[in-house]
Amino acid sequence: MYVLALVTQKGGSGKSTLSVGLAVAAMQRGERVALVEADAQGTISKWKERRGGVYPRVDRVADIAEVEPMISHLRAEGVWLAIIDTAATNNALATRAIASADLCLIPARPSPADIEAAVPTLVAIRRFNRRFAFILNQTPTRGCRLSEAATSLNSLGVLALPFIGQRNDHQDALGAGLGVTEFAPEGKASEEVVALWGWISERLIVESNDHGQAALKTAC
Repeated sequence: MYVLALVTQKGGSGKSTLSVGLAVAAMQRGERVALVEADAQGTISKWKERRGGVYPRVDRVADIAEVEPMISHLRAEGVWLAIIDTAATNNALATRAIASADLCLIPARPSPADIEAAVPTLVAIRRFNRRFAFILNQTPTRGCRLSEAATSLNSLGVLALPFIGQRNDHQDALGAGLGVTEFAPEGKASEEVVALWGWISERLIVESNDHGQAALKTAC
């Protein structure tokens, strides 16, 4: 099972919306997906209430002691991907999510405040030697601010592609209890989320295989 953690201390960066969008996009590719909500605000749980149905499943954790047992439980149930949505803070629960993740995703809007807020999260990720990527989120369609933000994030680490534009479909989908790829499957927002999930899944699988081969060589 792979574990993604969406983390940053900056509120309004779009962690919950991205978590839902990526979960549904992965589910539409035939993957068994679970969302783990580690945010007391409960955005994903409220989305699930509007959605109804069984999939993707949503589980909540409120204490650091619950994270590892939840991951073990999901793995035992045959879940292929667990996405942990964290609160807008560097609290102990977010730190435990980072430590448990195969890949940490750091959403940031193209603003100095968002990029500055990502630095403490990045420090925690590096302390646990976790893989990570920035997601440039809620971006304008053009402008120098976008280019400057991309350059700044690239200087700090890996920048996921494509950028995710600021489009109404994301919020409309969330309000309808849908992923954006369900709400407007032919729209630009859907296209970007599908491409982003492709970028993420490729790195999860390829780098996991690389690590496995390296471990095999070491054992030999």
